[in-house]
Amino acid sequence: MQIRTVAEMTAAGTAPEILFWVGCSGSFDQRAQKITKAFATILTKVGINFAVLGKEECCTGDPARRAGNEFMFQMMAYQNIQTLNNYGIKKIVTACPHCFNILKNEYPELGGTYEVIHHTTFLQQLIDEGKIKLKEGGAFKGKRITYHDSCYLGRANDIYEAPRKVLEALDAELVEMKRCRTKGLCCGAGGAQMFKEEEKGNLRINQERIQEALSTESNIVASACPFCNTMLTDGVKLKEKEESVKVLDVAELVAASME
Repeated sequence: MQIRTVAEMTAAGTAPEILFWVGCSGSFDQRAQKITKAFATILTKVGINFAVLGKEECCTGDPARRAGNEFMFQMMAYQNIQTLNNYGIKKIVTACPHCFNILKNEYPELGGTYEVIHHTTFLQQLIDEGKIKLKEGGAFKGKRITYHDSCYLGRANDIYEAPRKVLEALDAELVEMKRCRTKGLCCGAGGAQMFKEEEKGNLRINQERIQEALSTESNIVASACPFCNTMLTDGVKLKEKEESVKVLDVAELVAASME
């Protein structure tokens, strides 16, 4: 798949309607790269004029700030803001709630003000506008799907309905976990926990969360965050349920269901 960079478009005298912010996970993690590819495939199929920063994209600095390294965060943020502002970027879509939260809510105070949209919200808009056409009796018809709320998407930004509406459009049965929406349980990776050693305890958070997901007897655990995806996938492996339960991003589900 050939995806244009903003630099290439600028050199050709054009500009993207949307910047797809890929994020560190979506760029370097092999599992998250599949989410990136799925979302880029959807954008390409529906004819969205988009581009990526490519090598000019730096980490947003979210893990550094959450871990307490404010200096590192500000260095990263200023570098990104300078790049984005130089290109005149106005609208950003990202599949990572951590990137979404910090670009939307914390970059403005440093001079980076953009319209930032999470990919589930954008997918819902495309479905509502009829731009995404889903197969009747598609790949997930009749499947039981449970959705895990990302902390940075849900409690931090009050986005609960968009991912659910996308999943409902797949003609699958959406089954809620006991702890969901505002009472959803963290996957265990937020606040830079993804990058530190675990503290002593009786049960890992991701194991407790995946047990809740498995109790719904769903075939698919849907997520909308690469960090959550990693933690939930690890939980499924520990429970040895890889053959019967799949952890998939909302974008992967939509990409597999498009006409």
